[in-house]
Amino acid sequence: MAEPTLPPDPTLDEMRAALGAAIPAQAAFDGWGDAALAAAAQSLGLDPGHARLAFPDGPVGMIDAWYASIDARLAAAFPPERIAAMKIRDRIGALILARLDLVRPDKQAARTALALLARHPAKATKLGWRAADAMWRIAGDTATDLNHYTKRLTLSLVYGSTLLVWLDDDSEADADTHGFLDRRLADVMRFEKLKTQFRPDPERQFSVTRLLGRLRYPAT
Repeated sequence: MAEPTLPPDPTLDEMRAALGAAIPAQAAFDGWGDAALAAAAQSLGLDPGHARLAFPDGPVGMIDAWYASIDARLAAAFPPERIAAMKIRDRIGALILARLDLVRPDKQAARTALALLARHPAKATKLGWRAADAMWRIAGDTATDLNHYTKRLTLSLVYGSTLLVWLDDDSEADADTHGFLDRRLADVMRFEKLKTQFRPDPERQFSVTRLLGRLRYPAT
């Protein structure tokens, strides 16, 4: 991965974004704390004291910034013209595997990050949701109804479980992870098909407008 760059006089948000991409390489050895932050800051030519100002939320904020950097890199790797030719299942599968590849150089940091987030379940849930939302948006999803939420909940669970399998996967070319993901996506597609079959007919659903119309113009 190319070393992140900074403008001459970066804002705290710019420092946070650049450091979020740089800290994991240090966190694999030093853990998610001040030592990793200081080493990452020095690699970017930043004063460690200034760098700490970018993370008032501490180690959890560092992980948050790392995940945000992965979201941004994933979006850059999958422009609309690349994703458009793929079926929806293939889009999601490709995005999950690409996301794992972005994490791969910092696999040990990912393990320690999950262990830390286990003590902050609300934050972990929020970050999982954000990752799922990012992937669905890249995939071209524009749902605004209940499907918007069910899609993201389902994907956050699929991605989270696949990530756990991948972290312990020592099979050749991550074959176990690929097989696990294929099965989970197949389960999701079966569920979506079943949900469609049991979706109420719009003509049979209660409608205030239709009721008022019938009251005004009763059938003869």
